[in-house]
Amino acid sequence: MYRYDEFDERFVRERVAQFRDQVGRRLNGSLTEDEFKPLRLKNGVYLQLHAYMLRIAVPYGTLSSKQMRQLALIGERYDRGYGHFTTRTNLQFNWPKLRDIPDILDLLADVEMHAIQTSGNCIRNVTADHFAGVAQDEVEDPRPTAELIRQWSSLHPEFDYLPRKFKIAVTGAEHDRAVIKAHDIGLRILRHPDTHEIGYEVIVGGGLGRTPMIGKVVREFLPKADLLAYLEAVMRVYNLEGRRDNKYKARVKILVHEIGTEEFSRRVEEEFARLDGPSVNADPAEVARIAAYFAPPAYETLPATSGAFEAARAGNPDFARWVETNLTPHRQPGYAALTISLKPIGAPPGDATSEQMRVVADLADEFSLSEIRVTHAQNLVLPHVKLSDLFAVWQRLGAAELATANAGLITDIIACPGLDYCALATARSIPIAQALAQRFADPVRQKEIGVLNIKISGCINACGHHHVGHIGILGLEKRGIESYQITLGGDATENAAIGEILGPGLAAEEVPDAIERIVSVYLAQRQAGESFIDNVRRLGLAPFKAAFQDTNREVSHAVA
Repeated sequence: MYRYDEFDERFVRERVAQFRDQVGRRLNGSLTEDEFKPLRLKNGVYLQLHAYMLRIAVPYGTLSSKQMRQLALIGERYDRGYGHFTTRTNLQFNWPKLRDIPDILDLLADVEMHAIQTSGNCIRNVTADHFAGVAQDEVEDPRPTAELIRQWSSLHPEFDYLPRKFKIAVTGAEHDRAVIKAHDIGLRILRHPDTHEIGYEVIVGGGLGRTPMIGKVVREFLPKADLLAYLEAVMRVYNLEGRRDNKYKARVKILVHEIGTEEFSRRVEEEFARLDGPSVNADPAEVARIAAYFAPPAYETLPATSGAFEAARAGNPDFARWVETNLTPHRQPGYAALTISLKPIGAPPGDATSEQMRVVADLADEFSLSEIRVTHAQNLVLPHVKLSDLFAVWQRLGAAELATANAGLITDIIACPGLDYCALATARSIPIAQALAQRFADPVRQKEIGVLNIKISGCINACGHHHVGHIGILGLEKRGIESYQITLGGDATENAAIGEILGPGLAAEEVPDAIERIVSVYLAQRQAGESFIDNVRRLGLAPFKAAFQDTNREVSHAVA
């Protein structure tokens, strides 16, 4: 796990002091809200419907137990006793008082955390695979690359005022768990097919929101040593040519779409050739220094199986069900990575109380080498748990209401805060997620359905990633009424796809019945072992549209 050096410490503390002065001037009236807005956004502070919101960066989703305890303290002391984990692996506090935010930022700095570049037209928090360093299908741990990009991009003077926000994700695995094709830049670490040298596949122009697009490959293989110079070239082309006259067309995906992938790639390669690579690329000694912080921890030498674990699984059906859904195989024999679901039935997705954060921190210290991960699916991960300890961990999680056995299932729903909090939202997201979780709460039924990703956004900005949900739900406002548009066939993996709209929008109370009908088509027509998304690809939308139209006909009849 990376630790701040003296430069990091100094520049974060200086930023906190600077923002403390800015907050003081806003509170005494020296700054108007319009003058203060760009300053607060530079420090992760939004003005939502009811209060300010503070968004805290969790780079590449990695947290220490010490950091998690500090977040718990902040939630308890300065918020309402909880925090909300987001699809960018950030943590949001929804109710801080403006006067308290500098004190919060000081507390964050005490544990090497900050809120810099979590908002505004800059390079945002860099994310990565939440199973980085432990996944069996991994070519290389992506976190050293993500940390290198974090350092390069932090307060980069050339990219401090971009046309729009810019998001980067990195994966080092065969299976994409970082949604790299829905990012402005996605990097996949791979081996060259001929030389076996490790480098990057570079994907540019992905993104969701008003105009969802899947990223395009602009470089099939980039040597590792050239990473920063190539990123600099991409950013320069975008910064120079990205639209600034229309914020809805200002993302790099629009530039790639308008001039074409081939032309965009040509311009990047020209800029890359003009750059003085050695002056931009990281010194190999610095790369090695960063990589050393992510060396594998001190694992014990253990057998690949555990008698105690197998006995507990055989003797406890609830534990066995949790193991089946929430455990991921580890590259180290005798260990597993476990997903802690923040999606208990009926609760807001992604929320964790301060007490729950402390429980997770304690478990990390006792059982996971003091390390925690945050996932883009709004869950947490303990990445280094011995098989022999799993039953004890499960019991402790259960006592804290954190042992929901639904990772990847239909009730493991991604949802943005929606109209309950967000000033940009046009509809609520949380109540829809809660209603669907209640509808499909039966664990036997969840297992029967299998892997099915529902993602919900409360506005066109798509913070809930609804475009790449197997089932996506977008809340809109029509003539003063909340209306929900259903999409089908989205995918956030290496087979990334944008879902297609099934039909007219539905009222909130009609959404569970519509999803029920869609699931029923799948269950009735699936082949042996076929997942929901594979079933949609095989059947096409027609049978699902017919079921969806039945919902609309029933609604129309009821209204009549």
